[in-house]
Amino acid sequence: MITSWRTNPLIYEINTWSWLYGLSQQHGQPVTLGTVPEAALEALTGWGFDAIWLMGVWERSPRGREIARAHPGLQGEYRDALRDFTPEDVSGSPYSIHRYEVDPQLGGRDELAALRRRLAERGLRLILDYVPNHVAQDHPWLDTNPEFFVHGTGQDLAARPDHFFRYPTARHQIIFANGRDPYFPAWTDTAQINAFSPQMRQQAVETLRDIAAQCDGVRCDMAMLVTNRVFAQTWGERAGVPPSTEFWHDVIPPVRAQHPHFLFMAEVYWDMEWELQQQGFDYTYDKRLYDRLLHDSVEAITLHLHADRAYQDHLIRFVENHDEGRAARALGPDRARAGAALVATLPGGTLIHEGQMQGHRVKLPVQLRRRPPEPDQPDVEAFYRCLLAEANHPVYHEGVWRLREPVAAWDDNPTFVHLIAYTWQHGDERRLVVINYSDQAVQGTIPLPDFGLAGRVWMLHDALDDARYERDGDLLDRRGLYVDLAPWQVHLFRFEPQLN
Repeated sequence: MITSWRTNPLIYEINTWSWLYGLSQQHGQPVTLGTVPEAALEALTGWGFDAIWLMGVWERSPRGREIARAHPGLQGEYRDALRDFTPEDVSGSPYSIHRYEVDPQLGGRDELAALRRRLAERGLRLILDYVPNHVAQDHPWLDTNPEFFVHGTGQDLAARPDHFFRYPTARHQIIFANGRDPYFPAWTDTAQINAFSPQMRQQAVETLRDIAAQCDGVRCDMAMLVTNRVFAQTWGERAGVPPSTEFWHDVIPPVRAQHPHFLFMAEVYWDMEWELQQQGFDYTYDKRLYDRLLHDSVEAITLHLHADRAYQDHLIRFVENHDEGRAARALGPDRARAGAALVATLPGGTLIHEGQMQGHRVKLPVQLRRRPPEPDQPDVEAFYRCLLAEANHPVYHEGVWRLREPVAAWDDNPTFVHLIAYTWQHGDERRLVVINYSDQAVQGTIPLPDFGLAGRVWMLHDALDDARYERDGDLLDRRGLYVDLAPWQVHLFRFEPQLN
């Protein structure tokens, strides 16, 4: 198996259930993890990803499926995604886990192992899910280890039947809490783990050790919910006394002791990214950048990129994932490309979502087993082919990154404020990324005084459209590079020295 990870990895998220369902329909016979066609794996290999995140391989909960099928708030989402939706299309939430065993309907543990070997032969690592905050309401632990969970009272259940549920264990009936994010309604198909329970923390270690034997990394769902501060604020006295150590400090090191190259990636919000990095995570979601790409100014985006490099190196950047709207719809096609170029060429990891590279627009609820047919957009796919081929170059993984400060091209032209620019350098390799993140034409100058350009003539080769521009290095060194970009246009310039 593969050991060490490349810096700034490219990770591709696949909805496992709908992926296999689609392959089954395409080939006219059931396709499981162990029978994925060679052509499908070759197609993944061609993009240059470091890892495949198979979202949703663990056994779905029968109880969770019932709840998902009847949930009134989800019916509209199902029908928005599938016009011909039927209750049989609901496979249940991948985050309402019945057991940490590969779902038999997907092929089981042995077939996952076989697929992992085939991915490794192609240089691809495998990432799976871990959900620290909750399990399904019918998980066996509710019977065998009720001390793993947050309990409630009869008064709690009467007052908040959407936050608590009664469960008949082998010994007696117990009222358990549903899993919660403190800012949203409870997840009614789940049972809340007690993150302060020492027995539960030891079980988390054992669960993750078993997961780590089956893959190369985990994406930890809502990882901040089990930190001592957040958990105490959410559950108060019901959780008991906070331990002296953090959940992740107790869990990650013993897993790493057996699996030293195992990668931990955290879904995290509320500006807690640095905190989770300090608690042992290799990468944390950069949701703040996503929100700024969606809502904020270039000034706010650039300020975000002024953060310390040691912090940025451990962020996962994205323009969509299974929780967010499709980039082609949420951002619009042109802005989505500009955002994708940004996240793929910044320090830190990059997360690409299944269907993103084809310009798909339908957000699929995670409870559904199939996705609607959507036409691929050839121009979007061609863009991603160029972008990811460039983003795979070692300069973006081993080089020195520097944020640049664009200036006005001439007096009374303030449009330069819409430019984002930065450089990468590794040995003789030089790259300049310039993005017009606005809906207007923009002119500006990118100062490059320390980029080693003087004394030579350079060909600037744009990796996205193959355009070439010859420029004098002395002028670039003194005056910088003048750029004139259309709305949402991106330059990914390779600097190629010319013979005198």
